Amino acid sequence: MSKILEKSLKDALKEEKLTMGTRQVLNSVKNSKLIVLSQSVKKEMFEKIESDAKKEKIPLVNFQGTSVALGRLCGLQFRISTISFTSIDDTNLKSILKDTEAEKEND
Repeated sequence: MSKILEKSLKDALKEEKLTMGTRQVLNSVKNSKLIVLSQSVKKEMFEKIESDAKKEKIPLVNFQGTSVALGRLCGLQFRISTISFTSIDDTNLKSILKDTEAEKEND
């Protein structure tokens, strides 16, 4: 996973500019700039978040790891299956999306 995503997650966590948890993210899709989903998200929740994000034109990133790995990436001691950024600068957003596309192509 990209270093930019890791740094952005840690910065947003410090500044309290992200929402964690599948239900919380689902309730705050409209306020999101970017949504990150781990592979641990249940299929029906994934589809619901995906459809809501598409309606609101919010980019989704499929994190290539479990909720445990996503939690660790944030420097936390618990699982996090879904994260949404409520604020992220455009440069970082574009870099994360570009890195994600590159990873998809390499798979």
